[in-house]
This record gives sequence, structure tokens and C-alpha cells, in this order.
Amino acid sequence: MKAVILAGGLGTRLRPYTKTLPKPMLPLGGKPILEYEIEWLKKNGIKEIVVCVSYLRKKIENYFGDGSKFGMKIEYAISSKPLATAGQLKTAEKFIDDTFVCLYGDSIYNFSLRNMISYHKKSKSNITMSLYDYKFNLKYGVINTKNNGKVTSWDEKPEYSAKINIGCYVMEPEVFQLIPKNRQYGMDDVIRKTLAKKKKVGSVISKKGFIDIGDKETYEKTNEEYSKK
Repeated sequence: MKAVILAGGLGTRLRPYTKTLPKPMLPLGGKPILEYEIEWLKKNGIKEIVVCVSYLRKKIENYFGDGSKFGMKIEYAISSKPLATAGQLKTAEKFIDDTFVCLYGDSIYNFSLRNMISYHKKSKSNITMSLYDYKFNLKYGVINTKNNGKVTSWDEKPEYSAKINIGCYVMEPEVFQLIPKNRQYGMDDVIRKTLAKKKKVGSVISKKGFIDIGDKETYEKTNEEYSKK
């Protein structure tokens, strides 16, 4: 089974760090984010990877090469411009002919991908999404009322939970038929289109969570933690 890593974004929320490095190459304790992802994939039995590249792509290609020094086989799907998540995935179509894993190139994962793949096959899903049960406290007091305006209760800073997408998927190759070529297209559009066609979309819950390196504050905090390790 192959994995496709989406690594072509501009990383605008991480500037100035991403002026000279693509986001997946930002170091965490001396190693780029992408290297942690590759190690995680290898640990879970994936030996072949397609990296979708665009912005500052040579930084990625020169570091990882053909993947042999990491015990992997790495190929590159190249686009001349950023295409959003699913648009990037479309560039890898010619490399894929069977069930595959797709993940965003700016996150650190620590759940069992093997179990996720097993669930995907047993459930015969077209797409399986990785989710996380995210809990958060509202910073305001919530006042509950009846339709006539009568106050019934006051919940001070209540806790809510929601299942959020953490950007790792197991997919069947038919997904490529849902993505237009050479244009911006989001993964949310693919999921909606799959559901509209009455195709099965499954999910697994990651209890160990993930780290999304999406902004400067998160990157700086995570880099400090990894440097201490």
C-alpha cells in the first residue's frame, strides 16, 4: 500500500519561517515535520510514498531524494501552483492503482494506522477519515431560555465536544474521479460529493490526538518541546 503526503501549500500562517522553507520542512528538534510523518508511516507498514510538492519543492526533493536512506521508496507528484488539499491529491493519480493512505504534510500523528487500514477494508468504505474527539470550554456563560424569554438555567463556561478531522484518510482510487484537474479543490468537497453519491464514508477515532503545525504559536511551542526531548 502507498501513502500520499500533501506537501505543496504556501504555509502563509507560518511566515516568516516559510519564506525559505516549505511548511513540511520546518524543523522540530532538528528533524523536519515530514520526516516524522515518514517514520510513522514506516512504523505502520507503509514502504512507498508519493509526496505532492509545489512551493519550494526542491527543498523537499533534495532532502529526501528517492527515500532509500530512510528505508522507503519516494516519488514526487509536482504541480506548478498550490491546488488546495484535494487538488494536490489529484496530481498523484498516475501513481495510485489500489487502496492508499492520504495525509496532510504538516501534522504529527501517533495512532495506529494499521488499525485504521484494517477497519477500512472490513467496512468496505470508499473513504475512511481519522477523527479526534475535541473538547473545549466556551469562555462565556451560556444562558438557556424558553421561547417566551424566561431564563431556565445558567451554565458557566460549559464544556463542549466535537469530532474533528485530523487530516489522515484511507481511500479507494475511485476518489480521483471526483476531483477536477489543475484547480483548487478541498478535501471537504470530496467528502460531500462522496456522500451525495451515496458512497460509504467511514471514520475511526484517534484517542492519542495529533499535532497540527498550522500557525506560528503552535510551531514555536512544539519545536521547543521537541528540542528538549
